Parts: sequence; structure tokens; C-alpha cells
Amino acid sequence: MRQATITRKTRETDVVLTLNLDGEGKSEINTGVGFLDHMLTLFAAHSGYDLSVRCIGDTEVDDHHSVEDIGIALGQAFAEALGDKVGIYRYGYMILPMDESLILSAVDLSGRAHLSYSLAIPSPQVGTFDTELVEEFFVSFVRNAAVTLHLRKMAGTNSHHIIEGAFKAFARAMKKATAIDVQNADKLPSTKGVL
Repeated sequence: MRQATITRKTRETDVVLTLNLDGEGKSEINTGVGFLDHMLTLFAAHSGYDLSVRCIGDTEVDDHHSVEDIGIALGQAFAEALGDKVGIYRYGYMILPMDESLILSAVDLSGRAHLSYSLAIPSPQVGTFDTELVEEFFVSFVRNAAVTLHLRKMAGTNSHHIIEGAFKAFARAMKKATAIDVQNADKLPSTKGVL
């Protein structure tokens, strides 16, 4: 089974995250950050992964540490669940409309950490959520999953729609990249022989 459970405990957060790449899109999310709960629930539903996240964090300070550490744990879970990456498609992309917003997400499960982030979110907050934390989440994810991820806003004026579109596009791109290529199920998708 392509799954992983990550436990991360610091002086700032206590995170337990379980990921199943061959799931049904079920989720049980309680991060202590309401907007992030919403985004991770959408991520699970649109990727088809089963995802469970529990976080107790120092949200009395702000949401930064919780968002960062959940991104770290999710990245580590992907790295572990993918294992040697034999048989995967490796690449995935999605251009996703969310009302007036249009978001591109493209991913390469390359073993090389790189984030190209160009969302330009107009509002500093959505509800009580600091929108600068969206980039922080994806930086943490990419560094720990060792993947290349491009996120680009092609259109959009509503901050909620832009962020939601980004998480949905990310989910759909990851779904494609992590899927098993039945015709090449015993092959590593790299001429280098390693990812």
C-alpha cells in the first residue's frame, strides 16, 4: 500500500498526519485553522487520496507554525508513500477554473525541490487566515516531498477563489502525477534510473 503516517512534535505544534494515495478521497481534518481545514478537505476530495490530519498548535500566537508544520508533514508523507516511484506517471498538471479565477498547477515528482509560486492574492486575509501562509504551506510541502511545483494565477480577483482554485488544481495535478501508469508499471520514469 502507498501510504504513510507522519508524527511531528515540536514546542510549537503536535501534528499527526496519515495519507493513502490509493484512497477514495475521504478526509478527517482538524488543524485548528478553519480555512486550512477547508482547503485540505478539498485537496483530499479532488485528489482521491485519503487524508487524516490532526494538529494542536500555538494558534494563540498565530497560524504560521501550524500551517508550516502541516506542509512539512504532508510533504514527508508523500515522500514516504511514493517510495521508489516505480510505475508512476511522474508529471501532472491542471488548469482549473474557480468562478472568475483560473489557476495553473504543474508538478514533477523529480526528487528536486523547487516552487515557482505566482498567485498574487489581493487580500491579506480570508476571514482570519493570513493569505501569505498559502505560499508558506507550499514551500514547506515542496521542500519535504522533494518535488517541483508551479502554481500560477492566470486570472482572478477574489482571494478565496484564488486559494481554493490553487488547492484544487494542486490536488488534480498530484493525482495525475502519482497515478500508476499501467503500461509502464515496472519502470521508473527517468532515464537517470533514479528519482
